[in-house]
Amino acid sequence: MPDLPLEISCTDARRLLDGDEAPLLIDCREPHEYAIVALPGATLLPMSTITSRLGELQGHERARIIVYCHLGVRSQHVASWLRQQGYAQAQSLTGGIDAWAIEIDSVLPRY
Repeated sequence: MPDLPLEISCTDARRLLDGDEAPLLIDCREPHEYAIVALPGATLLPMSTITSRLGELQGHERARIIVYCHLGVRSQHVASWLRQQGYAQAQSLTGGIDAWAIEIDSVLPRY
């Protein structure tokens, strides 16, 4: 399996999410942000709790994982940390949910 770049574009992520083998989608924002807007099918796993909740990802070590946040900064940290924990296919959504709202789904609320 080739090494994946740490980041994935909104366009490439959408293609994967629409495919037959959709990746695991993790929202690493806080609950109050998730309440404003979230991508369908996303699991809320805030950056602030991920170290204590890593067990929830057990069994997905070989899975493609896309992590997103508001603008793409937190998700880069989380994706990098997940890779260090053995989740080699973790990637960060470039620009976060804000970029997704601009590039993919303009009806999503922006904040």
